[in-house]
Parts: sequence; structure tokens; C-alpha cells
Amino acid sequence: MKIVLIGIQGAGKSTQGNLLSEKLHIPYLSSGHIFRQMTKEKTKLGRWLKETLNAGALVPDDIALKIVLTYLNKPEYQKGFILDGFPRTVPQAEALNSSLDKVVHIKVSDKEALWRIAGRNDIREDETLKAIKKRIELFHSLTKPVIDFYRQKGILAEVDGELSVDAVFKEILKILAIK
Repeated sequence: MKIVLIGIQGAGKSTQGNLLSEKLHIPYLSSGHIFRQMTKEKTKLGRWLKETLNAGALVPDDIALKIVLTYLNKPEYQKGFILDGFPRTVPQAEALNSSLDKVVHIKVSDKEALWRIAGRNDIREDETLKAIKKRIELFHSLTKPVIDFYRQKGILAEVDGELSVDAVFKEILKILAIK
């Protein structure tokens, strides 16, 4: 099964992605995690990614596509995956083109997302208030069309992400027709 989780930062994508991975026995892959790992590398790309992420900007389509599609071509992702944080733009969605089974939009308000991120114990370097607000703004301008793209393809489902973690998980399982 190939699943994409979409939602603003703080929506609970990583929580749900990890729960789904455990339940479905398929790997969970977060583009944000990949990019943050790369920022630790002492390379030109690693330094550039660090500056980009810390500013709250999105990684450009060509670079994001190259990195994520390289990961998805690995053997462990051939039987399925849960992808979080990608695609973020319509060109990325068009290029992904890997016969997705379902795209789940975990909907939370901007206020709820900010509240959740502020309450985290492990605030990351790229989670300044300015960077988070910029990412939320970019989500609304660039990623909303991705949601419409998948709605038109008939594979989008939406879940109220402001419910409890367990309730959201149960809703996603119901959408995926998994008991």
C-alpha cells in the first residue's frame, strides 16, 4: 500500500505515519527527516539545506524530487510506504506518479498546529516561530493545490486532525479499510 500523509507542520503526520507503519508493516518515510539528516552532512548541499530549512523555506522541486525519488527507489519501499511531507507542490505530485493508493489530509487549524509545536519537548533548530509561520503560509499557498490535485484523482481522504491521536488513527484505518 502506498500512502501519502498531508497536513501543516504540527498536524500529527509523523505520529500517524509511525502508527500506520507499525500496523501495516510498511516503512514510514518523512521528507523533512531526510532533509534534516542531510543538514548534518558537511557538504555544500547539507549546508544549503540547513539554511533553507532554518529560514522556513521549502526545498525547491528539482532538489526535493531528486532526493525523495532516490529514496523511494530503494528496495524497502517497493512493496509500499507511508510518505509524509511530500509532495508539497503540484509539480512534485505529478512527478511522484507512483500509483498511490490513498492520500490522507490530516486537517488542523493554524492555531492548533502552533500550539502543538510550542508544546513539544524536542524543539528543532528549524522550528523558530518565524520559520513555522512561513511554512504554514507556504502550505496554504503551495500545498492546498496538491490537495485539490488528489481530490480530482479520487484518492484524497480528509481527517479531523484535532481529534485524539487514537481517534485520528481509527479514522485513517477506516478510510484505508483496515481493521
